[in-house]
Amino acid sequence: MTYKQSVEYIHSLLKFGIHPGLSRMNTLLAFLGNPEKDIAFVHIAGTNGKGSTATAIANILIDAGYKTGLYTSPYVAHFLERVQINAQMVSESVFAKSVSDIAVFANKMKENGDILTEFELITAAAFLCFKREKCDIVVLETGLGGRLDATNVIKKPLVEVITSISLDHTNILGDTTEKIAYEKCGIIKENTAVVSAFSQDDEAFSVIKETVESLGCRLYVPDINKTKILHTDIFKTEFTYKDLGYKITMPGVHQVQNMTAAIETAKILASSGFTISDNNIYNGILNTKLSARAEIINNKPLVILDGGHNKSGIMALLKLIKHTLPNKDITAIIGMMEDKDVNTFVKLISKIAKKIICVTVENPRAIKAIKLLEIAEKHCDNVAAFNSISEIYPKVLMGLKEDEVLLIAGSLYLAGEVKRIDLN
Repeated sequence: MTYKQSVEYIHSLLKFGIHPGLSRMNTLLAFLGNPEKDIAFVHIAGTNGKGSTATAIANILIDAGYKTGLYTSPYVAHFLERVQINAQMVSESVFAKSVSDIAVFANKMKENGDILTEFELITAAAFLCFKREKCDIVVLETGLGGRLDATNVIKKPLVEVITSISLDHTNILGDTTEKIAYEKCGIIKENTAVVSAFSQDDEAFSVIKETVESLGCRLYVPDINKTKILHTDIFKTEFTYKDLGYKITMPGVHQVQNMTAAIETAKILASSGFTISDNNIYNGILNTKLSARAEIINNKPLVILDGGHNKSGIMALLKLIKHTLPNKDITAIIGMMEDKDVNTFVKLISKIAKKIICVTVENPRAIKAIKLLEIAEKHCDNVAAFNSISEIYPKVLMGLKEDEVLLIAGSLYLAGEVKRIDLN
């Protein structure tokens, strides 16, 4: 099986949708000899900040000299962004071999009525890749929720991390933060160390605390009172935590919440036998960049690319823009999935954008540009719609003045399309 064939095989499972549950994964991994049992994990769940926190923890471990796997989702521009070893995508040949091996057992399972989902197969392939490449440790991000997520087949992580929890995927995870927190906390195992990001809302934190206490775990929450913001702009944030200085090259003070969770995780790992210095932690945070998270992809004019789609994510983005780019003329190109809270997203974007351009994302779940336009017209006087981002992005970019700002937001799928556009 070639790499192209392996990806096509995985995508063929998309039509089976999302079916939470661990039985299929347990059956498949047993066929494969349970590769996950030979791997040390840091397991991460949450609504916002999972990718940033996971990447920072992985970068700290890499700087400390450990061969580190990183599993995240979704990808932006290249499918294998989600399976990395030492900050590099796993090789196409290694990944294809893993998928090919899995396909043999997946087809046997299908004959018995057990059809794997796309995410389950990718997760199993990642486990095989990490084992075969002899990773010292893997930072593992959940896909959806936690309790019934395919990644939750692992037995006992070194640390579990719960990032910021808010409403998202409410049709699957529940319509309150308590219900969602319950699902996220499903990754927590008995007698383990648990890190929670600071500033969780009261309802979510009460669930985290109750879960930790019931399972005999140790809870670590970064001390917000020992955090001080020294400087922040659209390009970076400098802060101190417990009297040590750090620099984040991703914009937004909300990243301090994610980085302090990464710091606490690194300290726990250091206390459990990993050789991790303060300098490793500093460098790991400094080296952390994440595609399509308030990412600056052009300077003059300034173009900001963001894949956030839920209310808390877009609120963080708007706070960043209002604080660092006051009184700027902002044009927004937006495209979204129809199953997201489109009305709230558009209403919030309209508070900062003088013009909104709606596009259709290349995804079966995407809301059509013309329908998005109808919603945008309720909140903004200057709106337009186009069939695709590739049709309008280069034209808008060329028409902006150097001091104007273009924001492209609403979906990581849209961000991926932007990354693939050749402007030359």
